[in-house]
Amino acid sequence: MTLPMVVKDPQLPTRVRIYEVGARDGLQNEKSTVPTEVKAEFIHRLAAAGLTTVEATSFVHPKWVPQLADAEALFPQVKDLAETTRLPVLVPNERGLDRALALGARDVAVFASATESFAKANLNRTVDEALAMFEPVVTRARAAGAHVRGYLSMCFGDPWEGAVPAAQVTRVCRRLVDMGCDELSLGDTIGVATPGQVAALLTDLNEAGLPTDLLGVHFHDTYGQALSNTLAALRHGVTTVDASAGGLGGCPYAKSATGNLATEDLIWMLNGLGIDTGVDLTRLTATSVWMAEQLGRPSPSRTVRALSHKD
Repeated sequence: MTLPMVVKDPQLPTRVRIYEVGARDGLQNEKSTVPTEVKAEFIHRLAAAGLTTVEATSFVHPKWVPQLADAEALFPQVKDLAETTRLPVLVPNERGLDRALALGARDVAVFASATESFAKANLNRTVDEALAMFEPVVTRARAAGAHVRGYLSMCFGDPWEGAVPAAQVTRVCRRLVDMGCDELSLGDTIGVATPGQVAALLTDLNEAGLPTDLLGVHFHDTYGQALSNTLAALRHGVTTVDASAGGLGGCPYAKSATGNLATEDLIWMLNGLGIDTGVDLTRLTATSVWMAEQLGRPSPSRTVRALSHKD
């Protein structure tokens, strides 16, 4: 295929790491239980398409996210990929960490909030109480040789509190890095960010001593801004972008959140800019079409629909 036409921008990175979240964040809010074998096949297909970081599951209590209650059964079915593919898992507390480490997980993530309202809704704790809970998790994970990511939700806007000041986000980011997180993911959980806000927050974080190479971005497409916000982050030097195959996902604790940025839509843009991802777009599109068939509905990704000739 000769499209899209490649026009490079020397101000942008030459390579971007896609942090694929479809198998966890993408599926966690599905009402019908997705069989463990289907999830495992999905992860294998994502890795075969060239994605080198594929978030596998979450070791939360099953009553909070029933869709991911099969973490212990799933992880051994994908562990064979670990030599070539990073398979991060979410761990909400020390018990979750114990479960993950027992299965051989080498990449874990904790998930904090920049706002008090979302911390209460998601974790039933204040922001500082949640951070205190994560500190021993991060310390123990690092001691066990695991790489630790810190997710931060509501970095750009909150459904209860409205606009979120950059200083508020920066404070929590600083705490996560100080406790030992190796990288951060800045989440636009309800999809309200715009490019200027993205650039301003990244600048604020840099001025607070948090270098860009620690930062990844996680945009939702509620207002159709996910790609433009990603481009703003790339112009700032960000090289890690979260995305979900086929545009799957949302957030069970934020009702106004819609789907994640579709990995295929992201790759189409990056391909056109001559930015290397290592991902085979044709193979990834076929994977998302297959997953959409398993879920019984078409993919919301515009690129998947265009390349598969399906409406």
